[in-house]
Amino acid sequence: MHDATTDRPSSFPELRRRGFLAATGVGALALAGCGGPGTDDGAGRDGGSPTKGGRLRAAFAGGGASETLDPHLANLFADVARAKALFDKLADYGADLSAVPRLAERWEPNKALDRWQITLRKAVFHDGSPVTAKDVLYSYRRIADPKQAFRAKASLEPIDLDASRATGERSLEFVLKRPTAEFPNVLAAFGAYIVPEGATDFDEKPVGSGPFRFVSFTPGRSAVFRRHDAYWEGAPHLDEIEFVVANEESARVNALLGGQVEYAHELNPTTARAHEGKGRIEIVRLRGSAMQAFCMKTDRPPFDDPRVRQAFFLIADRRELVDGALSGAGEVGNDLFGKGYEYYADGLPQREQDLDRARSLLKRAGAEDLKVTLDTSAVAAGFTEAAGIFRDQAKKAGVTVEVRMGSKDSYWSDILDNGALCCYRSGAMPIEAHISQRLLTDSTTNATKWRHKDFDALYQQAQSIRAKAERAAVYERMQRRLYTEGGFLVWGFADWIIGTARNVKGVDAKAPANTLDWARFDTVWLT
Repeated sequence: MHDATTDRPSSFPELRRRGFLAATGVGALALAGCGGPGTDDGAGRDGGSPTKGGRLRAAFAGGGASETLDPHLANLFADVARAKALFDKLADYGADLSAVPRLAERWEPNKALDRWQITLRKAVFHDGSPVTAKDVLYSYRRIADPKQAFRAKASLEPIDLDASRATGERSLEFVLKRPTAEFPNVLAAFGAYIVPEGATDFDEKPVGSGPFRFVSFTPGRSAVFRRHDAYWEGAPHLDEIEFVVANEESARVNALLGGQVEYAHELNPTTARAHEGKGRIEIVRLRGSAMQAFCMKTDRPPFDDPRVRQAFFLIADRRELVDGALSGAGEVGNDLFGKGYEYYADGLPQREQDLDRARSLLKRAGAEDLKVTLDTSAVAAGFTEAAGIFRDQAKKAGVTVEVRMGSKDSYWSDILDNGALCCYRSGAMPIEAHISQRLLTDSTTNATKWRHKDFDALYQQAQSIRAKAERAAVYERMQRRLYTEGGFLVWGFADWIIGTARNVKGVDAKAPANTLDWARFDTVWLT
């Protein structure tokens, strides 16, 4: 089970395959509207016209008996998939992680970038009531409640919610605490869903404005939602979507192969290779979905010396790491987050292994016989394999890497402050959000301990620039510095792998996990 952006593990116990099969027996869940496979382009799409009807069953790893449909508590991938079926946000992330309008039809800042006018589109909740500015303000104030631990609270921090106000039924003004050029990213933040004013109960009969409306929910087992015919973007093709829980990857695969589900989330590369092109199921690869890295703590030995960090950049054979740790299911990184995303500095030369130069840098740093501990865990796919591969690569440069296995349950909290070197993974988010959440002096998840006031100032400068091209130039300057002396050794970007039945069409293969078109079932249909 994974957090949707940082892959922090859930505290809930695993549910075993036996329980999943009992909950979703073939006889109990006969699929309506199924026919033979249509013409497919190999990526889960269909060149023909969408067809109406049927129930699609989607298997995700879940969160046990404590699961909730409260969208502001969405944390696991299953939570987010259910939330986006029932609810909507003002904006969401496109394939390049730029913000695209959703319930917000348009937005416009003032000259100082500290006040934003939002116009809502005409949309209705499942009970027929309109989505209004009051609903938006209620939702954001609920998320920001200091007594609660809602997912999007930190993302909404730039907004002065006391000063923000409705200016009409479908218009409002957000007053910000400081200039924020990338404010649409706040509107698209993970968990920033809009709920009806006054809503507090989300597990009995939640009401949203999303493409599906509530039918039933059994925590840890199943959730059934039905088509919302009045959805502002058009009614879904499917009659119903059912989310079923299967925590083990083998259970999801077997359920897909056995016809118990039509969509299986999060498959491993070995499974994909075994079934791709064999005709029984379709394999969909969502490129660039997860950054894979080694995190070097820049505030402590030996990585407080930039020469040692630069040496480690040169020790890594990124192709070997992708092939070995990810079974080739990904592409090489270049020590920067967000390859292919908006503002990514793609003009920097691809860094290659250079052991001679690495040894020279280590010698100049007085670290010829360096020994360092690399923390890893089986908490994420490829972590233990990557640690072993890098250990062998480092040995060729005269560096002794001792691999230390950590607990799956506490790994993410343990490595945030402890140790000097660790395996790290991040889901998709805008580059601006990655910088603000992980690379500023006061960032709460600053795993590399990168703290530089001049770097902070560049971020604030970028946020105060209205012209996108000028803002991009500042982001590139920041990335060039990280490329030279940062603490993230980004060796790869993993594919996110999904399996579908042959009769499932409309799955978007270009949408990284966490973006608008990932796990989006209103545009999917069955043949």
